[in-house]
Formats: sequence, C-alpha cells, structure tokens
Amino acid sequence: MTEPDPRGADLFGPQTRLAIDNFPATSRRLDDVPEFLRAYARIKAASALANVELGAVDAARGSAIVRAAHEVAEGLHPDQFPTALVQGGGGTSTNMNVNEVIAARATQLLSDPGAAADPTWTVHPNDHVNRSQSTNDTYPTAMALTLLELTQPAGHALEVLELALLDRARAFKDVARLGRTCLQDAVPLTVGQTHTAQAAALGRHRVDLAAAVEALTALPIGATAIGTGVGAPDGFAERAVHHLNELTGRSLTTAPDYFDALAHLDPYLSLAGAIVRPAVTMAKIAADLRLLSSGPKGGLDEVRLPVLQAGSSIMPGKVNPVIPELVMQYSYRIRGAAHTVELAVAAGELELNVMEPVVLDALVGSLSDLTVSATTFAQKCVAGLTWNRAAVDRHLQGSLERLVEDAGRLGYQHATQRAARNTP
Repeated sequence: MTEPDPRGADLFGPQTRLAIDNFPATSRRLDDVPEFLRAYARIKAASALANVELGAVDAARGSAIVRAAHEVAEGLHPDQFPTALVQGGGGTSTNMNVNEVIAARATQLLSDPGAAADPTWTVHPNDHVNRSQSTNDTYPTAMALTLLELTQPAGHALEVLELALLDRARAFKDVARLGRTCLQDAVPLTVGQTHTAQAAALGRHRVDLAAAVEALTALPIGATAIGTGVGAPDGFAERAVHHLNELTGRSLTTAPDYFDALAHLDPYLSLAGAIVRPAVTMAKIAADLRLLSSGPKGGLDEVRLPVLQAGSSIMPGKVNPVIPELVMQYSYRIRGAAHTVELAVAAGELELNVMEPVVLDALVGSLSDLTVSATTFAQKCVAGLTWNRAAVDRHLQGSLERLVEDAGRLGYQHATQRAARNTP
C-alpha cells in the first residue's frame, strides 16, 4: 500500500516535472522497479555518510539525508518517483528525481521539533544530496546493485526447474525410449538420461549467470563525471563503498578503472548473454516436450503433460501444450531484450555511454521473464509430466541399435543392405 507523503504534497521538484513532461512513461516508471529505487536511495545514504566523514556535508544535513534515503529504500513515498525509466540524458532525470525527493524530505526532517539543527535550514538536491557524485557514476552503480538483487530470484527459479527435471529423471530412470536425430528414428536412450541432460544444461547456465552478475560488484561510484573523480574529496569512493557494503550486506569494491567503467558497458552485455542462454535451452526443452506430447492419436504421444485448460474454442476435448508454448514465447522476448542491450552497449561515445536507461529496462524485463518462465515451467509442466509407456515401447521398435552393431561387426554396407530389406 502506498504511504502518503507526511506533508501531503509532492516531494519532487522542477527537474522531475520537466522529465514528466519530456519523457512519456510508456512502459516502466521508477516506481515500477522498487529494487532500483532501493539501490539509488542506498547510494545516497552511503554518499551522505562518506561526505560527513570527509567534511563535505555538515552532520545535521547528512543525518537528515540518510534518514530520508532510508525511508525511500524501505518503500515509502513510491508515488514520488513518476519519472519514466527509459529517458534521454543518460539517467540525469532519474538521479535528480531521487535527489529532489530526498532533499525535500530531509528538509522536512530538519524542521521537525526536536531536530538538532536550525529549523530554517534546507537541504539542496545538488549541493547536499548529490555532493561528490554525478549521474554518470551513481546511475551505473544503482544499475549494478539492482541487477545483483534481481538475478538471485532468477537463479533460484532455474534451480527449481533443474530439480524438477532431476525428479522426473529419477521417476522414469529405467524407461528406454527411441532417440531421434533429424526427427528420424535413431538408437535408444533412457528417459533418465534425457531429463538428466536437460538439468545439466540448466545447472551450467545457472553458474554462468551467477558469474556474469558477479562482475558488477566492482562499482564506479566516485568516478563522478568522466572517471577523474573531479568534485569528490579524496577517499570518497572507498568510504561510500564501505557504507554500501554495510547497507547491502554484499562484498562490493571500487572499479579498478573508472574510465573503463563509464565508457564501456560490456559487462551488461555479458549478463544479457547469460540470461539468454538458459532461456534458449528452456525453449528447446519446451519444444521437445511439445513435440513428444503431440497427438494424442495423430502424433508421438510419448509424453503426457498436465491438463491445464481447454485447448480450443471450437474443438471439444482438445488440450494444448500451453506452458511449453508460453516458455518459448518468453524466450523470444528475452532474446529481443538482449539485442537491445547489444545495440545500446555499442552506442557508447567517447567517455560515456548515455544509453544506460534502456539497458536497465531491458535487463529488468528479461530477468523477470526468466524468473517467471522457469518457475511456471517447473511447477505447471515438468513436475507433473509423465511418459506413456505404450507409445514409448511401440516406437522403440524403430530402433537402429541392432543395425549399428551389425555395421561394427559385419561392415556398414552389409548393414545397409539389411536395413533396406527390412524397410517397409
């Protein structure tokens, strides 16, 4: 439930209003991504603490900024962040929306009875909340923290699907089925081997996803405008990261090369690829199950999927493989998002890439899609699928295993002639 503003008025200011006018919120707004707001607010709190320690901001204002930032991080005032997530200017409007809200709320806190400050003091969004920072270093820092948080449920969902496949492998481990290559009869394998292989691929992708997002733990905070750190006191970056570690419970570090961190966004392209790979594998598994469950009279009918809903508005009794088809469609959208990231990463110019907002939007969407897709696939399809032994055994008669053995024993040509004699 949205918490009302304690003073009953907008906390954001003129820069946010300009952004509302200039950037249509056709999809996500800042308040649609609470993880991003939480990350940005924590950056402002950590920066305020560092600024106070280094004498760049007085203790009273610094304390008020930290309190206001904690409120935002805890989910208060979400209606104060109406700015479109995708915007021009490299995210400056996002940074200013956060700065303005925290500054206004901090000013309110300073004026409260009992506050240890002159009640006439104000907190300025640029001079105090944004002190020692730039959009150019806070925005990618907030991006990194957001994606670190969102990757965890995606990795967990992949593990849930992996375990569901291993469960099916154990349930049908000794059932022999006809393998196929080029959609033609080949040699047998077991259902256990089939599902174990699928699970192995997802486990590999899960590890790759964790490794890709781990690269984002080296933060560019302290780089300020272009990587020089101009406008920030010595030691600011290290102090800010120290406080971010305390606020997030993570092991974050400063980027080894600030100029590289601002100019090149290839770690996000790596993350996009690590999201695509499990989506592609899931689509392949879904397509295989869709084919193996085809029929039931005119198809393979080897796999029986859970019956979830009517499959036709005109053909009674028809049931469609709706979950595999859903998973396949999610994979298309994830691949499209990865292409968006690729184009945006390539669009960096000179010392900065200002296309970060669309990179964030694409990755937030694709991580959500991956999480939902893997969870739904596991719970509504894989966990309840069974194998139709009658169809499996019937199709197993098409095995070429004996002919392969004959070729090894008697020669390929002799086995080919035998195969021709046995072909209807």
